[in-house]
Amino acid sequence: MEPSKVVHGLWERMQARDWAGVGELLAPDVVVEWPVSGERIVGRENYVRVNAEYPEGWSIRVLRIVAAGGEVVSEVEVPHRTTGVHRVASFWTVHSGRIVAGREYWSELGSDPSPEWRSGLVERL
Repeated sequence: MEPSKVVHGLWERMQARDWAGVGELLAPDVVVEWPVSGERIVGRENYVRVNAEYPEGWSIRVLRIVAAGGEVVSEVEVPHRTTGVHRVASFWTVHSGRIVAGREYWSELGSDPSPEWRSGLVERL
């Protein structure tokens, strides 16, 4: 499977809560980093469990996927009914049809207020 389809499949399977299917797309020794929270998830089982155990109320909308060889970038929106809307910029490395590494930057929309000095130079999203 081409790398962009692997990543798209990852998000589709997460949305479907198909945790076994998510695991099929990951290398057993996958390493995924979350720099914003300062965490590293090592291993397929841990990555699947972290996502499966996340409190319910969320959905996933893929905004775009861009690939160059085995390197794939995805931008995803994850609204949650109690914690707000999150955006995720993820950088994946895919080899032989499986994700072997990732770095995900999770942010909550509006959580980083813009400073007053920029107010005349920007528009709100």
